Amino acid sequence: MFNMGWPEMVILVVAALVILGPERLPGAIRWTAQSLRQVRDYATGATSQLRNDLGPEFDEIRKPIEEIRELRKPLDQFRGMTPRAAVTKHLLDGDDSLFTGKFDKPSSTSNGSDYSPPPAYSPPEPPKPLARNEKPPIDFDAT
Repeated sequence: MFNMGWPEMVILVVAALVILGPERLPGAIRWTAQSLRQVRDYATGATSQLRNDLGPEFDEIRKPIEEIRELRKPLDQFRGMTPRAAVTKHLLDGDDSLFTGKFDKPSSTSNGSDYSPPPAYSPPEPPKPLARNEKPPIDFDAT
């Protein structure tokens, strides 16, 4: 549920050190560890008590949950599916050159005629700077 690595832990310790100070930090860490241990013990105790109270019926309760997990497994393949990945996979047969701009130059089309793609777009050259005391051109459509 919580994906915390070492960098996050270091940030939390440094933040706690700044907020609590060095004299109260060991007590806060001790209290947090005891609280987490107590919550874990409560959860384990509740599970074992439920298992003891229900006996073999506990496994019958778990069966529908396992069936739901099995039904969700095929859906996990769509978890990382973005619109771009869906289009690439299903419509373009995995060819992502449309999105990357790296097109291969085909030698010929399926009907046998030679095909040459249109020339690549090149932006127009910027206008030359105006000479001294030269008036800029007026675009009457834009004014």
